[in-house]
Amino acid sequence: MKHSGRRIAVTTTVAAMALTLAACGSGSSGASSDGTVTLHVEAWKGGGAEPANVAEINKAFEKAHPKIKIDFEYITANDTYVQKLQPELLGGKAGDVIMVDTDKMRKWGASGYLADLSQESWAGRIAPDAKPFAQSDGKTLAMPMELIGIGLYANMDLLKKVGVTEVPADWPTFLADLAKLKKAGIDPIALPDKSGWTGSSVLQASGSTVVYQKNKQWDADFLDGKASFDPDWQGPLDQLKTLEDKGYINWKNELGVDEWSQGPQNFSAGKSAFWYQGAWQVANIKKAGFPVSFAPWPGGAAGTKPNGMLFSGTMWAVNSQSQQGDAARKYVDFWSQNANLAKYLAAENAQSPFTGGLSPEGTETTAFTDAFREGRYRILPSNSWYGATAETAIGSKIQAFLLGKASTAQTLKDIQTEANAK
Repeated sequence: MKHSGRRIAVTTTVAAMALTLAACGSGSSGASSDGTVTLHVEAWKGGGAEPANVAEINKAFEKAHPKIKIDFEYITANDTYVQKLQPELLGGKAGDVIMVDTDKMRKWGASGYLADLSQESWAGRIAPDAKPFAQSDGKTLAMPMELIGIGLYANMDLLKKVGVTEVPADWPTFLADLAKLKKAGIDPIALPDKSGWTGSSVLQASGSTVVYQKNKQWDADFLDGKASFDPDWQGPLDQLKTLEDKGYINWKNELGVDEWSQGPQNFSAGKSAFWYQGAWQVANIKKAGFPVSFAPWPGGAAGTKPNGMLFSGTMWAVNSQSQQGDAARKYVDFWSQNANLAKYLAAENAQSPFTGGLSPEGTETTAFTDAFREGRYRILPSNSWYGATAETAIGSKIQAFLLGKASTAQTLKDIQTEANAK
């Protein structure tokens, strides 16, 4: 791509302005006359409907570091977060510590906004399969906070009514259980997909078992940017279609239901026996009062055990323009310690991204946690080898397939095109 001299000049001027602003300090952080330092921390977790024990951890940090005070700012996730942080980073006004995911880490890291944390003591403890999600160009630019599962929720009260006592572990058993529920007049499963997230995610969850059994290198290839939706992915796509062919779901209806609001409300109200969502919903679903189980998607052949699907979720990064870099690194280090991070993981029902880390235990998540401990899991490339734009586009392609507007072969080709888009 050609760059004009004018564009280079503008870029240089903007960079100079950013450095000048940075010299004045980042955000509201700074040191008082008694040596107390204030750290401005920006995140999309820790407020709203997802407090995630962040306030408790911040309080513990301030107790352990009485000369460092935390100015925590909660910002709504996704577009709102990016639209606020992007100009702040450009102008040297962003927080000293900011929450990122892999996609944001790589984009902001490439722009020079994030400090290199490769030499921090915790960097060497990141689990090998989680490390690529916290690195860019060989540098560790963020501290991973969680590996969070996405899987199948089951209302065990409804399953008990048809004689099912445990969540199915393979595809034939799953179909048999769905048939029993339908025969009993119970809505078997809900897969709300208004934004296209659920269809795309279930495809990946099924692939974690089905495709991996055929090609154990597939997710590593994806992470390296070698996305390949070859014929092996026909199986996961066919599973989505089979659910409607057998009358267990109506995709036209599901595409009208929002994943993030109506979906959780409907399942909590006992409207279906199964539902698909992330582990972060466990705490809310428990409030419904019925016994619930969270397990890997049962996509494999009869008699096989499923792999759980996880993705690298939130991470802490240090603003390279921060005037309180030392304090910021202490804050990130504090979060990396097992006793502190465990509080966040418990709220998220997530797994630790560190070797020897402490992961939460609970009866609701036993099936998923067992899979993780046994090494039956894949860390998916969501928010890594492709960003949010491609993920949304892929979800739309799968929606078209579910509505019968595209063939399996065409859908795999379309997904491939979106996955490779730059």
